[in-house]
Amino acid sequence: MPAFGSFSLLVALVLSAYNLLAGAVALRMLATGRRYSVSPERLAETARRAGIASFVATSCAAFALIWAAFTNDFSVQYILQHSNRALPAAYKFAALWSGQEGSLLLWAWLLTGYGFVLRLRHKVDVTLTAYASTILAGVQVFFLLLVNFPATPFSLVRGAVPADGNGLNPLLQYPEMVIHPPMLYLGYVGFTIPFAFALGALMMRYPGEKWIHITRRWTMVTWLFLTVGIFLGMHWAYNVLGWGGYWGWDPVENASLMPWLTGTAFLHSVMMQEKRGMMKSWNVWLIFATFELAILGTLLTRSGLISSVHAFAQSPIGNWFWVFFVLVLAVCTFTYILHREHLKTEHHLESLVSRESSFLFNNLVLLVACLTILWGTFYPVLSEFVQGQKATLVGAYYNVIAVPIGVFLLFLTGIGPLLAWRSTSLRSIRRNFIIPSIASLVVAIGVIPLGVHPWTIFTSGEQGNFYAWITFTLAAFVITAIFAEFFRGARVIQSHTGQNLFLSVVQLTRRNTRRYGGYLVHFGVVLIFIGIAGQAFNQSKEMTMSFKQSMFIGPYRLECEDFSQDSNPNYDTEFALLDVYRGDHKIMQLAPEIRFYTATQQPQTMVANHSTLAWDLYVIYAGKDGTTGQPVIKAFLNPLVAWIWIGLLVTIFGTALALVPNMSAALAAQRSRVTAAIPQDVVAAGKAGD
Repeated sequence: MPAFGSFSLLVALVLSAYNLLAGAVALRMLATGRRYSVSPERLAETARRAGIASFVATSCAAFALIWAAFTNDFSVQYILQHSNRALPAAYKFAALWSGQEGSLLLWAWLLTGYGFVLRLRHKVDVTLTAYASTILAGVQVFFLLLVNFPATPFSLVRGAVPADGNGLNPLLQYPEMVIHPPMLYLGYVGFTIPFAFALGALMMRYPGEKWIHITRRWTMVTWLFLTVGIFLGMHWAYNVLGWGGYWGWDPVENASLMPWLTGTAFLHSVMMQEKRGMMKSWNVWLIFATFELAILGTLLTRSGLISSVHAFAQSPIGNWFWVFFVLVLAVCTFTYILHREHLKTEHHLESLVSRESSFLFNNLVLLVACLTILWGTFYPVLSEFVQGQKATLVGAYYNVIAVPIGVFLLFLTGIGPLLAWRSTSLRSIRRNFIIPSIASLVVAIGVIPLGVHPWTIFTSGEQGNFYAWITFTLAAFVITAIFAEFFRGARVIQSHTGQNLFLSVVQLTRRNTRRYGGYLVHFGVVLIFIGIAGQAFNQSKEMTMSFKQSMFIGPYRLECEDFSQDSNPNYDTEFALLDVYRGDHKIMQLAPEIRFYTATQQPQTMVANHSTLAWDLYVIYAGKDGTTGQPVIKAFLNPLVAWIWIGLLVTIFGTALALVPNMSAALAAQRSRVTAAIPQDVVAAGKAGD
């Protein structure tokens, strides 16, 4: 099977190289307009089919590696390092992306998978798709070169084959890690498609905005995958790392956030290009930057430049990524300079009080956030280069800048949809802003008795309480504005149809799924901000607990009922049994534990978490006290965390809704299909009768 996997990767590389070369030659032949002995259309078709076949070959290689994991083939060096016999079946899948070589194979496989779908849908626009397919093939060649030569996953063990493997990293032995990395990679890899379309459209001086319409769904799906991947990573960090938080500004966390920020900016600013023919150069460079940041994030995890709990070991493979990064940047810059006249803006900003200006400010703020994170992430490298000593910027640096930026983005989220295109009249501002402003004022006053005191920034210098107050106030404004948009539109439909308000909302949403799906995404983002704001009120307590001893935190009393040990073939475990009381009423029992994995001889914390809409009771078993031998328990009370995960679900639903065709468009498509199915003589007879 290792030989089959290696051969499959070599075949995939040859097919992708043919797709690149034959596709480029065919496009050049078509551009000259001359007659050739070989038809350029036929050559382009063979290139397309080679690209399709490369997905089949890469799938065979991925299957071979997974098969080696499930059959415990420890003659494969990669399987020896990342699996063992006692590893549960679900985590044998995770072995595919747990190491350097396997994760690159996953990237190559997903990339050819995206290319497979793209090439099957080539009739959407044959020429533009041919350009995108050829560019995509170039990216495929790079990743397939990596897994064929410097990072092959099918290297064999020299000498005697061990009876068992070294086991999977304990951090990855958690259910979410079976889906978190694939989701993240689907986001990273997926941005190659809009990048290929943007570069291809620029190369061929594609007229109009059709390439934007073609790539919008690709970009939204990719953005959704990356969003889900990031939040699954947050949830994993919250439940596995055992430090009471979900985002630590780790370099690899930052690496996933940066392309998300530029991708979000792109999704907003393309609306200005569609509606007003503005920001064409800006949009092209946004998608170029998003793809480059995805490559940069992959480089960070593999080069050893920056230390991270998520990163792979230091490897010379980082040099390959630097070369590729610079090469892509050079190609993008050269193409832009050559064809920049094609990207002239048709209109200009007419008023600062307009939807265009809100999109522009939104873009600028997102880019400032991205550059801030980029600087902080690479600061250790830059400081070592300049000063000869590596210095790291801690989370406080990011929070000082990111929190105000986030609050301003929340503000723009609220006012943007309320502004009109081109210019907004004073009358429109009064009509659209008065109710959200009243709601925000009520909340601003109403949260003060609950302990959210904005004046603490002036009295004690405490910023968390102040920013939480601003967040809750702005959240009320945005939520009210969103619901007002749904209500106004639904009342118009209700007045014409006589149906109830709920059905009117459904019909309104189906008429413009992109707009109202976008509102739901904004609503989800607001819920996420509310959840993050709760961090300002976190509580924690740590103590050694003997039998029947109690710990008090918030409204809860934790009583130690027992502490014990257990074992299975994969790991040994120590755990504490804690009865949780609220007042005199026992509500549940929590069992935080520490696992010691047999194969790796590494410990892993398993958090016990009781989550409600108000707060999370988050409990960690921190081991035994060295002198008494009694369990050390650390408890956190984290307010509003559940709203982060609820906001993610709303965001997923809103994005999925925005991808659904409008009801009118779907009906028109259905009518056209019915018309096409009717014989032409019947259609002609009907017209003659008219």
